[in-house]
Amino acid sequence: MSRDAEAPAEAAPPRAVVLLSGGLDSATVLAMARAEGFECHALSFAYGQRHAAELEAAARVAERHGAASHRVMTIDLGAFGGSALTDAAIAVPEAPTDGIPVTYVPARNTVFLSFALALSEVLDCRDVFIGVNAVDYSGYPDCRPEFIRAFEEMAALATRAGVEGAPLRIHTPLIDLPKAEIIRRGTALGVDYAATVSCYQAAPDGAACGRCDSCRLRREGFAAAGIADPTRYAG
Repeated sequence: MSRDAEAPAEAAPPRAVVLLSGGLDSATVLAMARAEGFECHALSFAYGQRHAAELEAAARVAERHGAASHRVMTIDLGAFGGSALTDAAIAVPEAPTDGIPVTYVPARNTVFLSFALALSEVLDCRDVFIGVNAVDYSGYPDCRPEFIRAFEEMAALATRAGVEGAPLRIHTPLIDLPKAEIIRRGTALGVDYAATVSCYQAAPDGAACGRCDSCRLRREGFAAAGIADPTRYAG
């Protein structure tokens, strides 16, 4: 028997589902998961949002960072309305507001994580990555650590993997990082932020409005990080 035949086979890398919107945060999370050695299966959603530019960005990011697969699920949260991101009759605010803003999409992360949970069972993986952030965020209740912990507890009760002793782990590597630090870490991992789209009301070609809350947080993050902002702004 040859020495090559005697060599043990390399262990397959662990699999993970990565929620990928096409924005700055999710692109950073995908790069982090890949750097940790995960075989990443990206999951994006056409959920009735105002524009498809972020999905085109998600496809670019998934390819650039070596996702093993990239699925785009179609679900119509726009049928419910109730959010400026899914209802064209509700204007996207361009100034800070008190309380939870109208850009909050009811139950969005709960729905997205439920799909990720289902995919993780099918792929026989125990890890899901999501780019929620509880520091530089707009006050969304489904971006808080309490929500993530509660979802993990529910998943442990609701799935075969959970009841058989292999519960899902939800990774939130950005949850306590300011936007500037997220940008620094992503830049160190080679994230091309010019390929991402964060704007709530981006133009069809992905150009950002520069006025919405998401654009403001993104622009301030690059300034605080001391890194040139590669975002294309409309006009």
